Amino acid sequence: MPHGLELNHPIVVPEKPALEGLEDKWIARWEAEGLYRFDATRPRDQVYAIDTPPPTVSGSLHVGHVFSFTHTDTVARFQRMRGKAVFYPMGWDDNGLPTERRVQNYFGVRCDPSLPYDAAFVPPEKPGKHPLPVSRPNFIELCARLTQEDEKAFERLWKHLGLSVDWKMTYATIDRRSQRVSQLSFLRLLDRGLAYQLEAPTLWDVDFRTAVAQAELEDREQPGAYHRIRFARPDGGFVEIDTTRPELIPSCVALVAHPEDERYKPLFGSEVVTPLFGARVPVRAHALADPEKGTGAAMICTFGDVTDVVWWRELALPVRAVIQANGAFRPVKWGETGWESTDPTRAQQHYDQLANLSAVKARARIVELLRESGDLLGDPKPITHQVKFYEKGDRPLEIVTSRQWFIKTMDHRERLLQRGREIDWHPPYMRTRYENWVNGLAGDWCISRQRFFGVPFPVWYKVRDDGTIDHEARLLPDLNSLPIDPSTDVPSGYSAEQRDKPGGFSGDPDVMDTWATSSLTPQIAGRWQEDPAFFATVFPMDLRPQAHDIIRTWLFTTVLRAEFEHGTVPWKNAGISGFVLDPDRKKMSKSKGNVVTPMGLLEEHGSDGVRYWAASGRPGADTSFDTGQMKVGRRLAIKLLNAARFALLQAEPRGAVVEPLDRGMLTQLSRLVEDATGHLDAYDYTRVLERTETFFWTFCDDYLELVKSRRYGDFGPEGAASANSAMLVALSTLLRLFAPILPFVTEEVWSWWQPGSVHRASWPTSEEVVESIGGRDDQSAAVLAATQAALADVRRLKALEKRPVKAVISRAVLPHALEALRPSIRDFQAASHVRELSFDSVTEAQLVFEDSVPPSGAPA
Repeated sequence: MPHGLELNHPIVVPEKPALEGLEDKWIARWEAEGLYRFDATRPRDQVYAIDTPPPTVSGSLHVGHVFSFTHTDTVARFQRMRGKAVFYPMGWDDNGLPTERRVQNYFGVRCDPSLPYDAAFVPPEKPGKHPLPVSRPNFIELCARLTQEDEKAFERLWKHLGLSVDWKMTYATIDRRSQRVSQLSFLRLLDRGLAYQLEAPTLWDVDFRTAVAQAELEDREQPGAYHRIRFARPDGGFVEIDTTRPELIPSCVALVAHPEDERYKPLFGSEVVTPLFGARVPVRAHALADPEKGTGAAMICTFGDVTDVVWWRELALPVRAVIQANGAFRPVKWGETGWESTDPTRAQQHYDQLANLSAVKARARIVELLRESGDLLGDPKPITHQVKFYEKGDRPLEIVTSRQWFIKTMDHRERLLQRGREIDWHPPYMRTRYENWVNGLAGDWCISRQRFFGVPFPVWYKVRDDGTIDHEARLLPDLNSLPIDPSTDVPSGYSAEQRDKPGGFSGDPDVMDTWATSSLTPQIAGRWQEDPAFFATVFPMDLRPQAHDIIRTWLFTTVLRAEFEHGTVPWKNAGISGFVLDPDRKKMSKSKGNVVTPMGLLEEHGSDGVRYWAASGRPGADTSFDTGQMKVGRRLAIKLLNAARFALLQAEPRGAVVEPLDRGMLTQLSRLVEDATGHLDAYDYTRVLERTETFFWTFCDDYLELVKSRRYGDFGPEGAASANSAMLVALSTLLRLFAPILPFVTEEVWSWWQPGSVHRASWPTSEEVVESIGGRDDQSAAVLAATQAALADVRRLKALEKRPVKAVISRAVLPHALEALRPSIRDFQAASHVRELSFDSVTEAQLVFEDSVPPSGAPA
C-alpha cells in the first residue's frame, strides 16, 4: 500500500503551524535518536561514502560554505532514503598558515623555535604592539586552543543548517589520527623512492618565509616597467636587454636568445660583461627565448622567475643567488669563488648599496646606479603585467634556493590522466580542468613548509662531528610509534642531550603542506591501517564534493595519493560546486573581505529558506548571493505547512481513488518521481527542486482548488474518499521529494501523521505512487491537463475583467479542444464558479457573469 493510505499514527495538526523554532526542535531530536549514525556493519554495496571537505578553521564560516555543503547534504539525504548506510563524517582543516596567522593576531604572539617550552605560559589578555615571542610547543598549544573554539562554533552552525552528519566521526587534519596517517604515508613513499629531499630553487613567500607549491599560486596584475640595459661585449660593442627586474643583475649568470634569431647567432658561445658588477657571463641559445619580446635577448638570473629555473637547469648554469628567505638582498663578497668580477672593488661598492634592502628598494637604487653609469638606456617604460603570488600572500613570490621535500608527480602524469577519466564528473566538463592542470605541471609537488602548526616530517638526521647536519644520514622512527614530533621526540639509540650536538642528531624542522594531509582525507576518515574492515567498507568512496577552484589542489593530490597507496581512484564521483558571487559578480571569499556570515541569514529566512537558495545553484555553476531566493524558499516552506494542514484536517472518509482528477494527479506525480530520481542519481539536485516545486505549486493552486468542494462531501462520500486518499498519497510523496533539500519543514509535517522520520522513510517510487489506481492512467492525466487549462483560461478572463476569483459565472462556453475535461465537469464548475457549461467552436473561453449581460458576439 502506498505511503499516505497507511494511517497507523494519529493525526495531530497544530492550530497555527509555523517555521519558527523548527531547527532547535528537530536538531535535538535527531541527535538524541542518532538518526544519522553510520552503520559500519552494512556490506559495501549497501554503503554510500562521502569524502567530506574539511573547511579551514581560521575564523568563521561564510555563505559560500553553506552553499556547497547544502549540495552535499542533499545527496547524502537522498542516498539514505534510498536505503544506503551513509558515511558522512565532518572534518576540520585546522593546520597551516591561516590558523597560524589567526593565532598570531588573536593572541599577539609569534613563534620562536629557539625558545624553551614554558609550562606556565599565559598569553596576554590583549595583543600588544609588538608580538610576544613564544616557544614552538607553546605556539602549537595556542593554535590547538583556538581551533577547538572555532570548531565548536562551526559545528553549531552546521547543525543549524541541518547537515545530516554523523558527529561521532569528526576528524581534524592536525589530530593524532591525521598525523599518523600523514606520517605513515610519507614514510611509505620515502621507502619506495616516491618522496625525496632536494636543495633546489623553490617558490618562496618572503612574508610567511615558506616554500609554496605550484598549486597555491595565483597571478595578479601589477604595475611594473621595462628597463633597457646594456651588457658590454669583448669587441667594444653592447648587447641590449629589456627587464622588469634590474635589481637581479648581480645574480645574472647568462644571456639567452632563440637559436634561430639571426641577430644573436654570432654571439652564441661568447661572453658579455654585466653592468655595474663586471661579471663575465655566456650568451646561450634556448628555444624558450622569445624573439618578439623586447630586444629578443634576455638575462638569466638565479632566480627571477620559473623560466629562469628552466634555463638554469637545462643549460647547466651556476647559481649566484642574492635574495634571502626574508626577501632582502644578502651580503656578498665580490672577488670570491662564484662572485668573480673584472673589477671586484667597483662591484662591491655597487653591491653594498643593495645589501639588506628589499627587492623593491633595491630596484629603485640600482636604477639610479645604472643611470649614473650610462648602462640604462632611456627612461623605464611603465607596464602592467601578471606577477605570481602565494594565494594567501601580500608580496610577489621570489625563488629561493632551499632544502625541501617533494613527492614525484611528473613521472606519473599519464597514469593520473587515466585515473581522471575513470571518475564520473558532475558536471562532466569539469574533467577538462583536471586534465589541464595535470598537463600543465611544471615540477614535482613540494610538500614541505617552513611553518610550525602542521604535521611534522617524521625524520631526524645525524649531526657530524664538526656540528653540521648530514641530510643523507636519516634516522627514521618505527612505524608503530607514529605519530612523532622530531622537535621533541628522540630517535632510537640517542638521548635528549644529544640534540643538535656534534655526533648527535637533529630533527627535521619543517611541517607538511596542509594539502599533504588533506590529500589523505579518505584514508584519515576511513581509518586506513587502523581498522582494515572499516576501511574496506568505505573505500574507494562514492563521492568527493568540492569547489572547482581546488581541483588543482585537493582533488588532484587526493587522486595522486590514492594512486600511490592503492592503485585506484579514491572515489567514483566528483561533484563540483561553483562559487557564490557578490552583487558585483565577484567571488565571495574571506581574503577579499566581501563575505556574508550565514547565521543571521539562517535565523532570518530559516534554514530551509537558505538551503532552497543553495540548491537553486546548478552543479559547477557560480551563483549570485540572493536573499530574494531565500525569501522564496521560506514562502515555499510555509506553503508546505498550510497545504499539509488542509490535507490532514479532514482526512476521512478514505477509499478507492476513482475520480479522474485524482487519478490524473497521481499519474503526473509518478512521472515527477521517476524524473526526480533520475536527476538525483545524476547529482542534478537543482533540476529536482525546480520540477518538484513547479508540481507542488500547481498541486496547491489547481488540484486542491479543483477538488475542494468534492473532498468536503458536496458530491457524496465516494468522491470525498477518492480526493482524500489521493491527497494523502501526494502529500507523503511530495514530503519525501522535498526532504533532502528542506529537511526541517518536511520532518515537521511528517510528524503530524506518520511514525518515525521522513529522513529514514523510503524514497518514493513511481510504482508506489500509482499503486492505488492500478498503474498510470494516461487518460485521466489528459482530463486533468484539460481541466487545468480551462481553469487557467477562466482565471485569466476574470483578471482581465477585474472580477474577483469567486465571481459567479452564469454561463461559460469553452473551445472543443478542452472537451477532455468532461469527466471532471463537476469539479471544474465548482472550482471556477460556473453554473452552466458548454463547448462550441470558439477560439477562447466565453464567459457570462451572473451580474452582467452576454458579451457581444457570444453564442446565444
